[in-house]
Amino acid sequence: MKKSLNESGVKEIARRANVSIATVDRVIHNRTGVSLKTRNKISKIIEELNYQPNLLASRLASRKVFTLGILIPGVSAETVFWEAPLKGIQRAATEIKQYGFMTEIYFFDLNDKDSFKKQATLMLDKQPNGVLLSPSFLEESIEVASICKQLAIPYVFIDSNIPGQENLCYIGPHLFKSGYVGAKLLTYAISNQSKVLVVNISKEIDNYNYLQIEEGFRAYFSDHSHTHTIVRVDIRQTDYPSIASSLTQVLNTHADIEAIFVTNSRVFSVANFLESRKETNITLIGYDFLEDNIEQLKKGTIQFLICHKPEEQGYRGVMALYQRLLGASPVEKEYYMPIDIIMKENYEFYRN
Repeated sequence: MKKSLNESGVKEIARRANVSIATVDRVIHNRTGVSLKTRNKISKIIEELNYQPNLLASRLASRKVFTLGILIPGVSAETVFWEAPLKGIQRAATEIKQYGFMTEIYFFDLNDKDSFKKQATLMLDKQPNGVLLSPSFLEESIEVASICKQLAIPYVFIDSNIPGQENLCYIGPHLFKSGYVGAKLLTYAISNQSKVLVVNISKEIDNYNYLQIEEGFRAYFSDHSHTHTIVRVDIRQTDYPSIASSLTQVLNTHADIEAIFVTNSRVFSVANFLESRKETNITLIGYDFLEDNIEQLKKGTIQFLICHKPEEQGYRGVMALYQRLLGASPVEKEYYMPIDIIMKENYEFYRN
């Protein structure tokens, strides 16, 4: 049963909703003078937080500091995607800092398992009160999960999930269905007997994300009895010359490829290659609302981008740990992001 909100709680809701304290007070006491849109926004915040101001007051009084360990890929020219989750993490960290929650971020190289293991060890050696991680490497992430369980540390997965673990929750896309949607989009643009190319560009081809996405992609063709031949190429060297060389070999061998599906955000590299060859009859689909991808989308080289609200993933991941450690409300085990489809005609209106 929810308790009455005190002054501290009202201020917090007003800050989150970007409204005045008086407006929150009107909603709480069901007074007039507040638009329906604003009233619903405030009510949603109250419901999401299941506000228990007595707990917040005790947190402020105790002066105890909770530390959250964040283990995510570092941002580089190849991994610009991670700017968005980082922004969400930092936004959440700012909101909960006043309640004694601190975040320590450990960046790993998305192309290097050893980097992941090293940063995970550094993080866990400090025994944080909660952990948020992107489980980019399957076995290594399961090991982190095992240690968290031994130390009774709640942990959250973002961006990709590992079934069968005891994580507090998963916040991210349904990877299988994301690949499934990608396949359906692609089939609208190809003939019945054409070949389809699946491109995985990563030094670590066994990345869990790519495997789940490709499984969903292939499942669509199987479920709908499509007879298209699916060709796969794994490109382990992620520099452009290596990508171009691999794609040249594939297209020379399979001249009847009509569509390409790229399983991650490096779709712009494939677009650059197609543009250099003046290939205008190949449909190209990939992932993520990045500047390089948007430029190729505007040109028409990329037909569709599939996006999963990465900033919100980072934000919600931190807030899930906050809710658990505060004891304010239960946390939903799986929170799936929308599978947004972006194209030349609507990219201007999208918010990542």
